[in-house]
Amino acid sequence: MLGLVMVYSASQIKALQSGLAPTYFFRKQLLAAAIGTVLLLVAARLPVKVLRALAYPLLAVSAFLLVLVQVPGIGETINGNTNWISLGGPFQAQPSEFAKLALVLWGADLLARKQQKKLLTQWKHLLVPLVPVTFVLLGLIMVGGDMGTTVVLTFVLFGLLWVAGAPTRLFAGVIGVTGALAVLFIKTSANRMSRLDCIGATDPGANDQCWQAVHGIYALANGGWFGAGLGASVEKWGELPEPHTDFIFAITGEELGLAGTLSVLALFAALGYAGIRVAGRTEDPFVRYAAGAVTTWITAQAVVNIGAVLGLLPIAGVPLPLFSYGGSALLPTMFAIGLLIAFARDEPGARAALAMRQPGVRWKTMRRRVKKRPSGER
Repeated sequence: MLGLVMVYSASQIKALQSGLAPTYFFRKQLLAAAIGTVLLLVAARLPVKVLRALAYPLLAVSAFLLVLVQVPGIGETINGNTNWISLGGPFQAQPSEFAKLALVLWGADLLARKQQKKLLTQWKHLLVPLVPVTFVLLGLIMVGGDMGTTVVLTFVLFGLLWVAGAPTRLFAGVIGVTGALAVLFIKTSANRMSRLDCIGATDPGANDQCWQAVHGIYALANGGWFGAGLGASVEKWGELPEPHTDFIFAITGEELGLAGTLSVLALFAALGYAGIRVAGRTEDPFVRYAAGAVTTWITAQAVVNIGAVLGLLPIAGVPLPLFSYGGSALLPTMFAIGLLIAFARDEPGARAALAMRQPGVRWKTMRRRVKKRPSGER
């Protein structure tokens, strides 16, 4: 809900500058949130067997769409990245966002089946085919130039391996290989190298290459302790690029101040704690891996986005989960939140509490607890 408010506030000027109605982006985000709410409620009621059955079809469809994006005439290029498919009219889809959800479900199902067969003690079963398939997805995304989504997907892989109990040497080896590939991709791109130069920048630079990073800091500084008030941002009037997507946290800081940004951080911390708690309390290996991967995905993406706005990390071009404008990012994230709710409902304590809410159960239970009084006693 807070994200919808901030999208409405941060996107009005951008919409007017594009010759659109001031509520254009807000209405699209509201539609996506409504659909996402339905997906969340559906996911919260789906049995684990159904979720596991969806894993392989979802992975196959995601990989097919990632290939389809690179077909000329089908894929669309936005801000230098070819990762979009037009759905007609003003609507586009970004398959790489759905690949995150696909990797979570498929990876959790794969590791759970191997654990049941007691194969995870062997490093080859721990890595194959999880790591190769993930690298294929990463390669398809990198063909389109989306380094940010690649980073988040890599964190999901690390989260799965960590929850599965990968040995330190094996874990370090995967991190080393991934880090070497990341350095290679960064070194071969002048645009990505320039983003590294903007970490901690306080001046836009000679060619304004750090314009976005510096104006994000300006927005936070303008907000002070309690902000300038909703709608009163100065930076969204054309100075700060992408105020309603990648840098919506900066507009939040300018309009709601430090109090507002700390509230957002507290909400993500609560969500992360809840996800870890669900993963730690369950006895179902699939639930443990899926909950751990979802929590890693959302918290890691939030850290990457907020770290870039604060000038502590390079600008990766990833949205703030559940907050930034973009239906392609919002829908799979809300479905993932529904998964966490479904897993939480399946805990023994939660099942007992939910059973108490059934009609008649609570009343009968309360009657058994009331002691009978002697006749005439009031």
